Amino acid sequence: MLSLVPAPIRQLPWKLLLLVMAVGSFGLVVLYSAGGGLHPWALNQGLRFVFFIFVAIAISRIDQGSLKQISWPLYGGLLLLLIFVELFGFVGGGSRRWLNLGIMTLQPSELMKLAIVLAISRFYDLLPAGEIRTFSAMWPAAVLILVPALLVAVQPDLGTALMIVAGGIIVCFLAGLPLWLFIGGGVSLAAIAPLAFFFLLHDYQRNRVLIFLTPESDPLGRGYHISQSKIAIGSGGIFGKGFLNGTQSHLDYLPERHTDFVFATMAEEWGLIGGLFIIVSFMIIISWGMKVALNAPSRFAKLTAAGLSSTIFFYVAINLAMVMGMAPVVGIPLPLVSNGGSAMMNVMICLGLLMAIDRWTRYPKKGF
Repeated sequence: MLSLVPAPIRQLPWKLLLLVMAVGSFGLVVLYSAGGGLHPWALNQGLRFVFFIFVAIAISRIDQGSLKQISWPLYGGLLLLLIFVELFGFVGGGSRRWLNLGIMTLQPSELMKLAIVLAISRFYDLLPAGEIRTFSAMWPAAVLILVPALLVAVQPDLGTALMIVAGGIIVCFLAGLPLWLFIGGGVSLAAIAPLAFFFLLHDYQRNRVLIFLTPESDPLGRGYHISQSKIAIGSGGIFGKGFLNGTQSHLDYLPERHTDFVFATMAEEWGLIGGLFIIVSFMIIISWGMKVALNAPSRFAKLTAAGLSSTIFFYVAINLAMVMGMAPVVGIPLPLVSNGGSAMMNVMICLGLLMAIDRWTRYPKKGF
């Protein structure tokens, strides 16, 4: 019977895809509850999810040579779009992050998280092994990382800018740059952090850090988001209040219940059990991605797979830390669960590329 299934379909990692579908479907259930029905969020999110599943499957058929060829043009195109955002983008929530393309609204900074991994991986793929610990291996990567990060930071979107930097640094570290460079960078960052806090951050960004440190100091003002999120998560207990029975979200106490704080919405109704399902599922997805990186057939593929897996990890870790009060509030959604198109598109493209690299490993004659 398997011989009747076309090879491109048979070669897909179906265990991974079924897990991704399970997480996405659970996210739709949470959005259905948060909105009180298919509208305003669940139906549109479901349509996007189905579309991007097919996009990921299509991307999984890309060959290694083609991905190498588009790595830098993709980076350059998105860099240009980030400049267009500064010139022509529209403002939402106090930030200029989006471009209206008519048929859709695009947030180029989301895709830059992916593009920076591809660009840095391609750079070190081309660099001779003997030069990996020289200055010529450091400054081009630093420029590639810092230029888009600064363009995103001035939108302002510090959370996304930090994710771009983190994705690039992970690839640099795995490429084999000297350890002293990262230790020195960490010490320097710690030294200038106080100056950055007082002179570079916007007022609302400083307030987020202060509220993170002492959320109880202003529970009805600047600390309202995180206070309500903690209440929602804690009130869910082990098994939750039950589907459609959340009070913090349904009575509008919980802000952004369908986007950044969707995990709190879920935890209130599905409890610790629902939270563990989300966390364990993403642990499996990320560990699968790192396994793909470990077995990848080339330096470029290894760095790309590790960088893409790290990008998904940063999405999940930062969002969960934020909603639990373990990190300042930043605009990082929970992949496959939060309502929104740009983040879902980015994560599904990451998964599609990881499936492509997995195919290059398992079917090497068809992967190059």
